[in-house]
Amino acid sequence: MVETAGGEDPGISVPAPSSSLLGQSLELSNSSLSAYHFVGIGGVGMSALAYILAKKGFRVSGSDIVANNRTRRLEALGVRVIQGHTAEGLIGNPQVVYSSAIRPTNPELAAALNKGLKVWHRADLLAALFNHRPSIGVAGTHGKTTTSSMIGYMLLAAGWDPTLIIGGEMEAWDGNARLGQGEYLVAEVDESDGSLVRLYPKIGVITNVELDHPDHYANLEQVIRAFQQYGQQSQTLVACLDCPNVATHLKVDVGYSLAGHPQAQYQARQIVYKGNSTAAEIWERGSLLGQLRLQVPGSHNLSNALAAVAVGRQLGLEFPVIASALAEFRGVQRRFEAKGEVGGVTFIDDYAHHPSEIRATLQAARLQQRRVVAVFQPHRHSRLAALFQDFACCFENADVVVIVPTYGAGEPASEHSDSLRLAVAVAEHHPQVRYVSSLAQLPQVLTSILQAGDLAIFLGAGDLNQQIAATMRAYAAQVGEQLQTPPEGE
Repeated sequence: MVETAGGEDPGISVPAPSSSLLGQSLELSNSSLSAYHFVGIGGVGMSALAYILAKKGFRVSGSDIVANNRTRRLEALGVRVIQGHTAEGLIGNPQVVYSSAIRPTNPELAAALNKGLKVWHRADLLAALFNHRPSIGVAGTHGKTTTSSMIGYMLLAAGWDPTLIIGGEMEAWDGNARLGQGEYLVAEVDESDGSLVRLYPKIGVITNVELDHPDHYANLEQVIRAFQQYGQQSQTLVACLDCPNVATHLKVDVGYSLAGHPQAQYQARQIVYKGNSTAAEIWERGSLLGQLRLQVPGSHNLSNALAAVAVGRQLGLEFPVIASALAEFRGVQRRFEAKGEVGGVTFIDDYAHHPSEIRATLQAARLQQRRVVAVFQPHRHSRLAALFQDFACCFENADVVVIVPTYGAGEPASEHSDSLRLAVAVAEHHPQVRYVSSLAQLPQVLTSILQAGDLAIFLGAGDLNQQIAATMRAYAAQVGEQLQTPPEGE
């Protein structure tokens, strides 16, 4: 039985790349072409590119609906950030950068096209930075942010001074991007709009392959074909053979596995999972490399780390250097990120928005042997509709499930993606399900559910995490506790 209580945009598809842009590198100049304007500069992918160009010395500006930590970081670099989208924001005829989240009716993009300004899709700009140097591209339906961050952290620890363009934020480089002086660039590669096929990595990584973006791909076969092309364009393809779609459909040069896949050159054995750590023996082509210890929990993070080991060894790093770096890695923001503790309840923010990600996150949470309260906000109506039955069955490791309305990301609602309908479906497999009809009511509802010792996990890629601070304050008031460090939403 279900109890009830009262950003981005699908935009346009990626255009075919201009042949004049393929393999093009960005060179500094004093011409007007050295200015770039980002439409939607606050997004995690766009802000990373804007940061790199600003650090390279280009004149950078941008716009977004609201300010956030990423736009404030850019402003500290001297980037001019405009709130809202108006044609008047295009000062000095800059080159204009947009993403698939931007509709052609956007006033800035429309003005740029009418003026005949040079316009870049985000994917082409990334390709211009990526394809002219030795680059490591990390792709996959899940785990690519953590894996690319692990690889970047490893190369930093090894003294390689890499350039990093990541889809998540790390304290180690104070954001989602870093401009290094070393020859290597590490980038998270996005498959959501098919743009991964623009890149030609020296080392390509594929963590797994599943259908996650039904707004772009009609079926799993289309997803597989995109990853196959990306793999073929990689000089060396490192991939996880524990994923059936990878093992069956991709030509893998260097495989890794936690499950003892016979063709995997890199394997983890004698694995010990604990609440906040993992230890395992790492084997390379049948020989023991040594022991790996991680501070991030769960089998999914061990798999991500094994990918980093494989990449490090391909680059010639000694295993002790790799193991030492990964032992210090503390995770990425919004990936099982602890936001604080109130009244004995630990609050966790996690970006998981696909059934496989939710299951992996809750499995890791269960290792802490605490009552797990999972709060889930579906992200995109198309995803919820396409994967509805998988969502209904992925909360088995939660003690209590709370579901809130879907974050549509600009998509129109559909009866097949209704979140109340999902709550009813989850309740067919789970004894304690609560539906909350609005985010505004969530803090009050959660304070009636939470109890000392709980692990409260907020799951989703939308704006659910903005309710964590309010919930912590409400729960602190209920238990009569003074918050030592007031929580902050972005």
